[in-house]
Formats: sequence, C-alpha cells, structure tokens
Amino acid sequence: MERTALLLLICLAISVSPAIGFYGGSMTFTPGNRYPNGTVEMHFYYRESGRGPCDPHVSWFCESGDCGYLTYTEPKVTDQDHSNQNQWCQTERHLSTNITRNDPFILNGLSCCWPNNVNDVRELTLHTHVDTRRRSDTQSPNRSPVSAVIPDIRVPQNCFQSLQLLAYDPDGDDVRCNCSSCHQHPNINLDEDSCTLNRNGLLDMGLHVFELMLEDYPISNITLTNGNGMSLIRNTFNQTGNSDPTPLSQVPLQFVIEILPPVQSCVPGQDRPSFLTPTPIQGDVQHAAVGYAHIITLCAQSSGNSIVDFQISGPSNMSKILKNESHSIAVATLTWTPQEMDLHRHVPVCFTAETLHSQSEMRCIVVVVSKSKVLSGDAEVICEDHSISIVISKASMKEIDQNWLQLRDPTCSLTSNETHILGTVSLNTCGTTMEDSGDFLVFKNEINSFENPNAVITRRNQVKIGFSCQYPKVASVSSHYVKHKSDYIFTESSFGTFGYTFEIFIDKNFSSQVDPSLYPVEINLMDMLYMGIEARSTLPDVRLFVDSCRATPEDNLYTAHYYDIIKDGCILDDTVKVYQNDSTKYDLGIQAFKFTGDYNQVYITCSVILCADGSLNSRCAQGCLREPARKRRRDLNQETARHYISQGPFRVVRQTRTFASASEYGGSLHISASTGVFAGLFTVSLVLVGLLVYKTKALDHQHLLSSF
Repeated sequence: MERTALLLLICLAISVSPAIGFYGGSMTFTPGNRYPNGTVEMHFYYRESGRGPCDPHVSWFCESGDCGYLTYTEPKVTDQDHSNQNQWCQTERHLSTNITRNDPFILNGLSCCWPNNVNDVRELTLHTHVDTRRRSDTQSPNRSPVSAVIPDIRVPQNCFQSLQLLAYDPDGDDVRCNCSSCHQHPNINLDEDSCTLNRNGLLDMGLHVFELMLEDYPISNITLTNGNGMSLIRNTFNQTGNSDPTPLSQVPLQFVIEILPPVQSCVPGQDRPSFLTPTPIQGDVQHAAVGYAHIITLCAQSSGNSIVDFQISGPSNMSKILKNESHSIAVATLTWTPQEMDLHRHVPVCFTAETLHSQSEMRCIVVVVSKSKVLSGDAEVICEDHSISIVISKASMKEIDQNWLQLRDPTCSLTSNETHILGTVSLNTCGTTMEDSGDFLVFKNEINSFENPNAVITRRNQVKIGFSCQYPKVASVSSHYVKHKSDYIFTESSFGTFGYTFEIFIDKNFSSQVDPSLYPVEINLMDMLYMGIEARSTLPDVRLFVDSCRATPEDNLYTAHYYDIIKDGCILDDTVKVYQNDSTKYDLGIQAFKFTGDYNQVYITCSVILCADGSLNSRCAQGCLREPARKRRRDLNQETARHYISQGPFRVVRQTRTFASASEYGGSLHISASTGVFAGLFTVSLVLVGLLVYKTKALDHQHLLSSF
C-alpha cells in the first residue's frame, strides 16, 4: 500500500513537471570502512538516463532488512546532449549508509514512467539486493557486478545484430544477466552467461525497453558470516544442483534501445562511425591512482557523416575534450582524477561516437582505482610476421615474480631467465586484439599482475605493461589474420612456449592444406571438409587433446547460435571421421553443413589441451566424459590450460547442379581451375529437403539445428 501511494505521488509530480522521460538506470555498490563495533559502510553509485532536464526521476527506499540511514549527494551530470535538442542526459548520484547488523537487505528505486515504447511498459522498479556478510575468500562484504550503458542507444533497423553489455565483477565472480521477470522481446535473444543481446528477427521501429538484473555467483564454494558469527555456505552456480540458485547480489541494469529507420549501408566507418586505435576494447580493465589524472583517448572514423560528439557514461567529474583531426576522424580525450573517496572503486565507463543520424557500437571498460600508480617496467617488443615477443628487464621491476604476471588472457603466463621475463604470443592468442588505425592494423596485448583470490593481504606491487605491433594493411598479415587464422602460440611456466596449427586440407590425405590466400573458403553443402590440428612443443613427451569443437555463424564462440561437433572429448556429430589421433596430431573430416536461416558462413572453434604424455590424472587421460564432470584443479606440471583456436569463415556456395544419387556425396574438397575457390561446407539446410531422402544422417542434423 505504501509503495503504491509513493508511486502515485511520483507520477503526479512528474505529470505537472516538464515533459521528460526515464531512459534507464544502473546501480553498483561497494563496501567501505569496517569499524570496531562491526558497523560497515556501504557506498552506492546510481546512474540515471533520460531526456529533458537533468533531474532525477527515481526515489530510493529500503524495502526489507536493515538498510541503515541512507544519505544522498546531489545528482551530478556525467554527460548530456549539446545540440540544444535535449536528446539525452545522464546523472550520477552517490548514496551511502552504515550497516550494523550485517544481514542482507533490499534497496528499491521507484519512478514513473518509461516513455512511450513498443513494449507498452510504463511502471518501473529498480531492485537492488545487498548482502553485507563477510565472504570467506576476501574477508570483506560482497561487491556488486559492475555495468553501465550510455544514455541513448540508437541503431538503424537493418543494422542491429547484437549488443554486448559490460558484466564485470570486482570479486572475480561469475556474472549472469537475468531477465526472468522482465518484459520479453520475441525477436531478441538474451545470452545470460555472456550478457549479450542477439537479434532473432526484424525489430519494430521505436523504443524498446530492457529491464535486466545482474547477478554474481562465486566461482568456488564460500562461506558468508554475519556479525553474530552465524555462517551460510554459498555454492557456485554450476555445483548447486538447483535450477534456481541464489546469487550473492542483484543490481539493476535498465535501458532503452531506439530502433531507427533503415539506412542504405551498415558498413562501419561509412554511414556509421567505427572506432580506431587507441580506443580501448570492450571489457578492457584500466588502472588509475588517487590524485593522478587518468586519460582515456577515443578515436572514431566516419566517411559518410561527420562525427559531432562522443556519448559518455562515466563518473560525474570526468571531463571530455573533442577534436576533429579531419573531416572523417574525430578524437575525444576523457580525463578523470580519482579522489580519496574513489579508492578501491571499480568504475564503469561506456562510450559511442555520434553523428546526427547514426551511432557507433557501444564499448564499455572498467577503471580500477588504487592508492598508487602501477609499475610499467622497461620492455622490448619484437614484431614478427605472425607473432609478438616481449622481453622485460627484471632490473626495472625489482621483486616482481613472473609467476604472478599474466597476459590479457589469464590462461597465458610467462617464462623467465636470470635477467629477463619473456613471453611470445601469436596474433590470435592470449587476448591479443586487432584494432584499425586507418592505414595500419594494430595488434595489442598487455601484461598484468594478479593476486591469490583467497589472500587477504599482498606485498606485491601492481604491474601493467601494454605492448603492441602495427602492420600496414597492404602487408600479408592482413590476409593471414583477417581471413586465415595463422599459428597459435602460448607460453606457460611448466610447458614453456608451445603452439598449435589449425588448417583446412584439400583431401583426406592431409598432405596439402588450403592456401591462405583463398580464404574465406567457398564450399558446397554435403561435401567432406577435412581439418587438422597439430601441437608443436619443445618438450619431447607431450600429448594433444581436443576437448571440444563448436561451429558458429560468426567469429564469436559465445553467440546464441552454435552447433557442438565435439563436447567434453566426445564426438557428437555422426558424420565426423577421425583419420589420425596420435600424440600431437588430430585429423578429422566432417560432412559440410550450414546454419538454418539467413546465414551463409561458418566458423569452427576448438578447445585444446597439451598434457605430459603418460600422465594418468590429466584431462588427456580422461578422454570422453559422457557425464559432466565436477570442476577439478588442474595439475600445472601435467597439463596446460584449455586454449581456444579457430578457423574460418567457410562460405556456402549456392548449388545449381542436380545430384543424381547419394553416391555423389562425401567427396573430397575440390579446387576449380577457373575460379581458384573450393567446393564444399556444411549440411543441414532447409533447401535440401529433397536430398535428405538419400541421406538419413542429415535428418539428425536438421533436428539439432531446427531450434536456431
């Protein structure tokens, strides 16, 4: 009753105020000081987006539990539309309270209302679940997942494919985006694990409302203890055996996507802006220090429309300076100087490049605030055709142990000798990213320090070393990397530097691989595709294990559409034939298929492990696991981490010839002398219904992919 009355008062107040619209909100929280009497400070940072005057819409109150006495700061504008049209605005407000009982509580924000939208959603509630009990792994209350969005997301109707949301957790927990109780979108699929929205069909023009809850789950079992010493064991998401496990916390992430009229072209860099280096990549984690200016540089290009602004979602005291380098390239310099109250915060920053009629992709990063600046060290970078090596002088980083350093991909580590720390990665591996700088392709990675997640204290300095190599677009690296994935190189302490090749072969002899210049390979449905994976290591006695292989219609392992060929070491596709599976090679063939629907290309990604040959406890020795195994701790001396390698795309050629009999299928991969392209890829297409009479196995494929 009280909640309803409060909502009516809010709606009445807004009805007599200037016409404004709530466009979304996000909440993050983090614990502060713990006092001798057991009282804990909790700090909340709430961002709200809207149109019109930059005034807050949401009123916060305690729905259940002991929230203490909430204090508010005045909302501060983080960014707003400068075109005098009041198209978008975002504010940030700091809330704080002292908690004495250390028990869970729920904080709710009420407002009215969403603007007119295609979902006809009006009322909104921002629900925040907080647990201030002490975690056994961090010896501190839980910190919430971190996310944010820009104030105004807008995409032409024919250009929306997917939207990856920021889902970062300061405690290293698994984060899921829950939409079980929110409005459903028939033509949009939410991948809850990766927090990605994927389009399934055409979206209506107008505003689409999204009301998500970000939830965090520990990666290992932990104990939560309150001030009275009462404890509760909290299990991981995958080990509860419960279809509805309880998260550690829940924070809201609400926003609208405006679907605009279709445009002639969706090519990034032309009608829609595209980012250029040194713009940070999606999900990047940067480090800032209290009292020191932290600078983020954004660069974007748009040849069709001039870039007029960069839309930012960041902390309230972040400044923005725009500069047009040319008619088509614009740069934004973001500057933020963290204060004492920002110490230990994990601050989300999201951004897009704006033209009058279009918008770039949205990227989001996290800025972690420390007491002092991180170490950078002296490093030499060696750029090879297909790899990057880095050599760091130990003298420049005293008392730094390479065992606590890692590349952007945490499964990749480094080696060392008496004087230097060493690492080598290929252009595909260990989190190396490719960015466009106009005339060059820039491949970037970084070395970071990490801590024992169960340690309460540390005596190691924080390390961050970024390194990169740039290559002219006219060089061979462009075709080798963009089209054909070159060798994969990894480094781990116990196995040194090792690598994998993943190639497509012309026939089942596996003696002639497809020339990289002919990628993407064009192939016909139902032919056999021959693939070979080979491990290369300086160690003499190692064994290759292929744990999984997954096909996807895009170069994204976590897309909503996928088809598992091998899973948990078990072959799932019954057209697969393994020709060689010795200690370091795995050659196989598969009957070509395509994904049903409007897809004409396929990527294949496999996870591979290298083991010490003869080890009885390694993953290689376990082989095919029909039942999901409980997570186990790998033996660093017996096996490497699981690494992902991919190849593709393979494009499906439209078939014009008529097949006379089933005997014509299953041939080798052919090269046409006149075109230099290949025939042959992947079964399972609705257009081949007539042919399936001759191939009963293909019916199984049709069933497996019919849900996509």
